[in-house]
Amino acid sequence: MATIKVPEQKVILCGEYGVGKSSIFRRFTNNTFVTATDRQSTLGLDHFDKVYKVTERDIRLQLWDTGGMERVASVTSSYYKFAEAAILVFALDNPTSFHILSQHLLDIVTYAENAKIFLCGNKLDLVNQVPQVSDADIDAFCEQCHNLISKTYKTSCKTGEGIEEMLSDIATQLVQTNRSKLELQSMEAHGFKVSNTEEPSEDSCLC
Repeated sequence: MATIKVPEQKVILCGEYGVGKSSIFRRFTNNTFVTATDRQSTLGLDHFDKVYKVTERDIRLQLWDTGGMERVASVTSSYYKFAEAAILVFALDNPTSFHILSQHLLDIVTYAENAKIFLCGNKLDLVNQVPQVSDADIDAFCEQCHNLISKTYKTSCKTGEGIEEMLSDIATQLVQTNRSKLELQSMEAHGFKVSNTEEPSEDSCLC
């Protein structure tokens, strides 16, 4: 029996260093949180796959993280290549990380022009300590982006709040958007071919 290939969708994390991209990635991979003091400093792109079931269809999200590369060099265009979705991350307690989002948005539309873009305000657990990026700020930014932002989320990597819900929702939206493409991928995985099975009749002309 042939193995059914699960369609794969590349999702990239974008944003300033320190907003929690790697923490989102860590929650996605093994549902853990590491404090800044305990975190080992690593450099290098990383990715991890997870399968989601959306309306009886399996879809494999391949989440990519910069691994802190943006600290020492520009993230190359290959990071964005073939991305079906991009999660634009900022920290709710860091207005600077929010105000620079336009530059990261420009990189996405330049190097991953077909990607759906999602906005994620991280560090929701710090909201009680007077949030410095308000809902009005977020709404104004989305309006300025002229419908480039598909949806916004608020998450906390420390508590895990909103992380799985965000990624599951992104998987659902990708299935809805790319339904025809995903069905074609499944057909190709099955080796689906159309062939003429009719036998020529004895009276037919073979000349």
